[in-house]
Amino acid sequence: MDWGNNVNKKPKEEHALSQELTLDEIKRHLQNHLCDGLVTVIGSGLSCAEGLPGMKDLEEHLIKNINLTPENEDTKLWEQIKLELKNGLESALLAHPPSPSLETLISKLTGSLIAQKENTVIQEVFNKRRTLKLTKLLKHLTKPKTGLPIITTNYDRLIEIAVEEFGMAVDTLFTGRVFSNFNEKESKYTFCNGIRTTKTKTLLQYKERALIYKPHGSLDWYLRGNAPFSYHGDLGDTPRLIITPGQNKYLNGYQTPFDIHRNKANQAIDQASSFLIIGYGFNDSHLETHLIPSIEKGKPTLILTHSLSDKAMHLSKRYKNVTSLEHYKSELSSGTKFTNQKTEQIIQQAAIWDIENFVKEVLEP
Repeated sequence: MDWGNNVNKKPKEEHALSQELTLDEIKRHLQNHLCDGLVTVIGSGLSCAEGLPGMKDLEEHLIKNINLTPENEDTKLWEQIKLELKNGLESALLAHPPSPSLETLISKLTGSLIAQKENTVIQEVFNKRRTLKLTKLLKHLTKPKTGLPIITTNYDRLIEIAVEEFGMAVDTLFTGRVFSNFNEKESKYTFCNGIRTTKTKTLLQYKERALIYKPHGSLDWYLRGNAPFSYHGDLGDTPRLIITPGQNKYLNGYQTPFDIHRNKANQAIDQASSFLIIGYGFNDSHLETHLIPSIEKGKPTLILTHSLSDKAMHLSKRYKNVTSLEHYKSELSSGTKFTNQKTEQIIQQAAIWDIENFVKEVLEP
């Protein structure tokens, strides 16, 4: 697409900042973010863009499917939560922390809804009717020999599928083919595919792989006895190891395997040279105890999302190292809003906030 003169200042009714950038300057600025040492953080926005349910869909699903009898001890609590859902599920569960039994039910219904929709996408990918957006992006990311770090708060497996479709291996710290046990040390060695010797030492060589850290859990994680296992199928009434929104997620997050994944994610954040943040709203304190300070210290950060959260907008406007791209729509046009500390501009008719278009328009000119 030839953007031509499609880079405009903000509309007159909005306050425009100084130092407008040309189209070429914008493209170079965006391309420079994808450098060595990049850590990618992915939130639910990417899954929603692929057709998976968002928070509103989940809220409606819970209201429809949680039907408690009057004598059930959780009935009153669930009615209180439902009244708070107008402010969002996270707020509702923070205001009224669910009992263990109600939390288990919410987790089960959440997992089943996402798994159902995920299966539709998986079938389309398997039958070559769809290429996931992340698969297209991976071509343009530097792949360290130690593994490409990707951090996600999502439960679904679309990132894992996107990585494998690209031709890379996936390391989620589990080992085994059917019932995979959690073993963070052993998992690394399962990707060894050769040995190189020199006069002084022997070096192991590894497959090109992504290190996927999921501090909120995954649809294929289950508890077997007291040990976490990964199984890619549906185990019926066996609860999935996923942390649902609300106060309890901070308590559950300190249990294995969540704690290991959180620690690995935070280590990757601390060691990163730059960040690519896709569809993430900056609403998880587990990650942000490391992510926000890293951004504030000056690590280059590029945010791609449909709608910036208040926190993401604050970061974009306050710190010169942060750039954001979000969906823009008015009565007359649509495109992308480009924001950083120096300028806020509208790129007309170019939806480069979406990573598929970002790849096509910015990385593959």
